[in-house]
Amino acid sequence: MFVEVKNLTKKFKVLKGATGRKAEITAVENVSFEIDKGKTLGLVGESGCGKTTTGRMIVKLIEPSGGKIVIEGKDITHMKENEFKPFRRNVQIIFQDPYSSLNPRMTIYDTLKRPLRIFKITKYKDEEKELIMKTLASVGLKPEHMTRYPHEFSGGQRQRIAVARAIITHPNFIVLDEPTSALDVSVQAQIMNLLRNLKNSLSLTYLFISHDLSVVKFISDQIAVMYLGNIVEISTTDEIFRHPLHPYTRLLFQSIPIPNPKKKIKIPQDVGELPSLLNPPKGCPFYSRCPLAKKKCETLKPQLKEVSPGHKVACFLYDED
Repeated sequence: MFVEVKNLTKKFKVLKGATGRKAEITAVENVSFEIDKGKTLGLVGESGCGKTTTGRMIVKLIEPSGGKIVIEGKDITHMKENEFKPFRRNVQIIFQDPYSSLNPRMTIYDTLKRPLRIFKITKYKDEEKELIMKTLASVGLKPEHMTRYPHEFSGGQRQRIAVARAIITHPNFIVLDEPTSALDVSVQAQIMNLLRNLKNSLSLTYLFISHDLSVVKFISDQIAVMYLGNIVEISTTDEIFRHPLHPYTRLLFQSIPIPNPKKKIKIPQDVGELPSLLNPPKGCPFYSRCPLAKKKCETLKPQLKEVSPGHKVACFLYDED
């Protein structure tokens, strides 16, 4: 297994209400999944469900509170930065906002040369320049773009630069944190095609984080559905789209816009508000919004289990008893 995440948990200390008292919230709770080499796992869910926190823990931008992260057979969970640094060139991340992820005071050449020099990938300036030009060409940019600053580019071009920065170290694994959500729809399609082509040509492994199911369907081999810090369902993309099992997954699918003004979609109106992380449900995290909830869902939390080959769901509806 190329990427293996076991019981990953992250707790944050926050100030509670007007009193300013300290409290603890669990942003990610016992999250487990695996990604095969050369495959893409799509991580989907509402804003605030813990997707980005999960991605940032995997690339060690945030330290986990518990659990285990194994990449290429190496346990990186508690590696110190000096130990992890040689390994970091193989594990990259592309952020959501191309407007804030690039240093406005650095030219594109300076932005791309930094990782090359940090990891000592090239020895000579000519070699460095050649690799930067080649990388820019691979993401659809031209050599003359090297001397420009981020403000001289469109949003789509800036995201291409961010992609170039991620792939220039020749990584094996990339976390894509909603890389198209800040872009226009037409530009989204270009970036998605670029990412899929790069994955195939460079044999990359992706964790693709998004709230857009249509985008995830396009690029992912597997999909994990996240709710309130928990994985509630995981399976292959085809299986999830054909047979969504968890009530929350079904709700997500019912919310997908249909490009036909004559066809109305029925979205349940009584699903309620997302519970507060300061006062989460005691049992199933989806209990307060679930139209199919059982009595035991209020106090007992269902565990993720396999209900058919490769299809796991955390829901009491699929208990054998």
